Amino acid sequence: MAIRRKKRLDISQYVEGILQQDRVRLSQAITLVESTLEEDRSLARQLIEQLLPYTGKAVRIGITGVPGVGKSTFIEALGEYIAQQGKKLAVLAVDPSSQRSRGSIMGDKTRMELLAANQNAYIRPSPAGTSLGGVASRTRETMLLCEAAGFEVIFIETVGVGQSETVVHGMVDFFLLLMLAGAGDELQGIKKGIMEMADVVAITKADGDNQQKAEFAKAEYQSALHLFPPAANGWFPKVVTCSALHNEGIDHIWNLTNEYIEHTQQNKYFAERRREQNLRWMYETIRQTLEEQFFHNKAVLEKLPQITQQINEGALPPLTGAQVLLDLAKK
Repeated sequence: MAIRRKKRLDISQYVEGILQQDRVRLSQAITLVESTLEEDRSLARQLIEQLLPYTGKAVRIGITGVPGVGKSTFIEALGEYIAQQGKKLAVLAVDPSSQRSRGSIMGDKTRMELLAANQNAYIRPSPAGTSLGGVASRTRETMLLCEAAGFEVIFIETVGVGQSETVVHGMVDFFLLLMLAGAGDELQGIKKGIMEMADVVAITKADGDNQQKAEFAKAEYQSALHLFPPAANGWFPKVVTCSALHNEGIDHIWNLTNEYIEHTQQNKYFAERRREQNLRWMYETIRQTLEEQFFHNKAVLEKLPQITQQINEGALPPLTGAQVLLDLAKK
């Protein structure tokens, strides 16, 4: 018995559904932009073009932190607070992917049950797959779809500390770093690189016996930030403590976020950064598309195993192997 392929929706159905804030249509559209099929990619580009006039009004927030910092618990607490203010929130949580099935391992909806049930919130877990640093390759497109669907605040949660933070920093307005008190000197190298990007550093789990440690860590981090060169946005990064478990300090973090957005809008940095991000998006899309086309080239696919074997055996220099394959792709 032949398997009947699911019929694609018409572009107008996607557009109409998203503008009417239909979450089923939104989810279907996100699945479309995440597809690697060329016919779906073409449809996705048309969809983004038509929805672009309805995007750009949301506040885009990147949230990251070391493993064990309690990102999901924090996001749920902050998300609930924002939703209670009557604002619509979308959480794009990029999960680590199973290398065997390519599916999400952690399942953010199961980690944020309260927020997932809130009518003002929408959670979209996506497997990171093989994209750079664990950031889903279509996160930007997903963000635009959510904005067109009327979401006023967008969270992008990264997999963990690493190269993904740089990628996320390049697509958000505000970057929040969650840290633990007394995490140990082994994280100092990571802290410095990520802290230079942070607009606010929040020391989590500041409750019970850990409260004093958190206050001490706050003072240490604030001192360390004074050693960094001034940021181009004219904002000096703040360090705060919070407890997602007891909902302490959550409102202060949201107030600081709004203060930062207002500050950067007034000095024109906000709009300039958005323009820079759009250009970066274009260049990254060009690079990604060229790479996909290269590895789908029939001549390259046929020659690649031979070149790989020759390089492994030391019979061919890597630069020469690369040039042979690049020349094949040009033909």
